Amino acid sequence: MPDAVPPPPPGPPPLPAARQQPLIIQTRSRATGWIITCVLLVMMLGLSLFFNLLGLIPKKKKARMDTIFQELIFAGETASSNKIAVIDVDGVISKYAEGYTGRDGMVGDIKQQLKLAVEDEEVKAIIVRIDSPGGEVLASDELYNALLKAKIDKPNKPIIVSMGSLAASGGYYVAVAGDWIIADDLTITGSIGVIMETVNYKGLMEKIGLQSYTFKSGKFKDLMNGSREPTPEEMALVQDLIMETYNKFVGIVATRRKMDVETLKHGLADGRILSGTQAKVGGFVDELGDFDLAIRRAKERAKISEARVFQYYVPFSFGRLFGFSAKSPLNKLSLSLSLDPNPLKLESGKLYYLSSHVF
Repeated sequence: MPDAVPPPPPGPPPLPAARQQPLIIQTRSRATGWIITCVLLVMMLGLSLFFNLLGLIPKKKKARMDTIFQELIFAGETASSNKIAVIDVDGVISKYAEGYTGRDGMVGDIKQQLKLAVEDEEVKAIIVRIDSPGGEVLASDELYNALLKAKIDKPNKPIIVSMGSLAASGGYYVAVAGDWIIADDLTITGSIGVIMETVNYKGLMEKIGLQSYTFKSGKFKDLMNGSREPTPEEMALVQDLIMETYNKFVGIVATRRKMDVETLKHGLADGRILSGTQAKVGGFVDELGDFDLAIRRAKERAKISEARVFQYYVPFSFGRLFGFSAKSPLNKLSLSLSLDPNPLKLESGKLYYLSSHVF
């Protein structure tokens, strides 16, 4: 009888099912996660490419091709070939306020929108909608001059000003450039004046034992130094600067509203705020009414019976979503949630057309 073949040696025992299953689940989970991530990235890239391609396609009746602003119709007769552009002056007027067009912030945005409205032949009238307590002297003056330039470039396009809840100081400074000013009876306006602030911390330094040394080339070089009391000569110098800027403000109001300068200075142009009703009685606004009235007056002055009313806006962009935008630095004059009763901080040494009654 032949010899029996010995059986093969036993192999390693199989791993228990309890040990194998987690490895399979983990491997599948990782693969699924990578697939989902890749799909999402491809979708985002595709959407971004799609929106960019849309921007390259010429659109009928678009104001300009070299601007980020587009038009949003929100009132009027949408089938009309006539247009009324609405431009908002909202919040503290400052070049530090956020904007889309560059370092001039909101001021640059508004100036570009004005330029678009002036160059668009379909725009028959412009409504400037103001809801602002005022702001920096220079920024307010730039917007005022931009409105005057728009009037010179296209004298046949009336500029109607519609005041919201607040159009004071620098907000009113901008408003007087318009052809017709409309305020609500409850609008807060007026506050014709100039303000500059600084902080004197001399007493605090003495209490905590600090002393400041200043080396300067001239006696006025450390003007408004908070570590000491100002001299009478310094106070007179700053006051002269304030009055020079104030005189320009009053002069512009007198010229645009056909008023007497001296009557203004000794009357309602003393920094006080006015209601819309008081402003109408005093001759600072032309009419009381709401935004709908502003639209009607724009049509009347443009001699048109119908128009589509639109405002400029910036469409969604992945670049701005992830922070790659042309916005200016954060607003140094921003209203913040704070226990401070005066959260609107003025920068020391800067002149403002700003109503101190509202902050």
